[in-house]
Amino acid sequence: MYDYRQAIDRVMRQEVETGQVAGAGYLLIQGGRERYFSACGYADREKKTPVKRDTIFRLFSMTKPVTVAAVMLLVERGQLDLRDPVSLYLPCFRSQTVWNPGGEPLPAERENTIYDLLNMTSGIPYPENWEGCSPSGLLMDDLFQKLKNAQAEGQRLTTREWIERVAEVPLVFQPGERWMYGLSADVLGAVVEEATGKRYGTFLREEIFAPLGMIDTGFYVPEDKRWRFAQNYIWNEKNKSLEVYEDCNLGEYYGRDVSFESGGAGLVSTLEDYSRFAQMLLGGGIYQGTRILGEKTVEFMRQDRLSPRQKAALNWDSNLGCGYGCLMRVLNDQGEARTIGTPGEYGWDGWTGNYVTIDPADDMAMLYFIQRGGYSSTSALRRLRNITYGALERLGE
Repeated sequence: MYDYRQAIDRVMRQEVETGQVAGAGYLLIQGGRERYFSACGYADREKKTPVKRDTIFRLFSMTKPVTVAAVMLLVERGQLDLRDPVSLYLPCFRSQTVWNPGGEPLPAERENTIYDLLNMTSGIPYPENWEGCSPSGLLMDDLFQKLKNAQAEGQRLTTREWIERVAEVPLVFQPGERWMYGLSADVLGAVVEEATGKRYGTFLREEIFAPLGMIDTGFYVPEDKRWRFAQNYIWNEKNKSLEVYEDCNLGEYYGRDVSFESGGAGLVSTLEDYSRFAQMLLGGGIYQGTRILGEKTVEFMRQDRLSPRQKAALNWDSNLGCGYGCLMRVLNDQGEARTIGTPGEYGWDGWTGNYVTIDPADDMAMLYFIQRGGYSSTSALRRLRNITYGALERLGE
């Protein structure tokens, strides 16, 4: 007799046994209950440490939904307005320029706003260094290398100091012109610091993590927890195998209290912890009697916010059939996405393949955590999604 749990285990086990990932964890929440948890393989292959529900993973871009929650909490309290120019909190953004292929950078036609940052329509790039990348992306890559070198030499550059340097790089396009993945969420982290007068990590801990009981989530891994910290891996195409990936993309090791707290990619967490955050959103801002956000706020967070012109650039494989808003994809068309699902489900993933989707219509959240750099939007993930959605009516059996 068919059992969806065995099907989930089979997909995960195949990923591990074929060497695609070192280990994996899966967690399904539906109807306010945990329906299934599964883990296989190793969090650290070299040390033979198995994946468990309290394994600490690097979230990378799954940090972004947390940053949205922090920003919207301040919007609820009247400390931020979505129409506010970023320069109201970070004056260095007042005179941004836009890359001009014909000569000197041009003045931006208007200032970037908090809303632009939330929807990745700011024109602020990520560091880029590949054929065909934007000139601004190359400049940002050069800047990040210099900042990382400064960190390596012992300079403790704060979140604001990093972001002030980011503001010096010309935008790729005029604010609001189109969608482009970049450092917008990192800028938002600095905005939260300026609006609250607290370090970003302190604000998150006091307002989100502690109230939700997210005891293993933060910007670094303390010494006494480091044995639970998953090793990061990357694919070696020449050897057709995984190899340990030691580089820290943000310039600081996760084993100490970092000075740059990246709102776009800096957090670490566990399946257990992040499921609490996902259930808070699924519950309309409340989890086990603790309210973090208002219901209307969460409704705002899960809407497609892009215009047709902006959405033309939302052409990644993982975003097919989706819109985007508040730093998360929103499923619009299952056929175009080539996956079973529910229009209106929303979520995001991280560079190492971690993934969450939150589905209000089916009262469901699915999480899948792995640690392989550049390994997202995979066949294995789509299979897990399809198995999960196909089993929703059987969960009570």
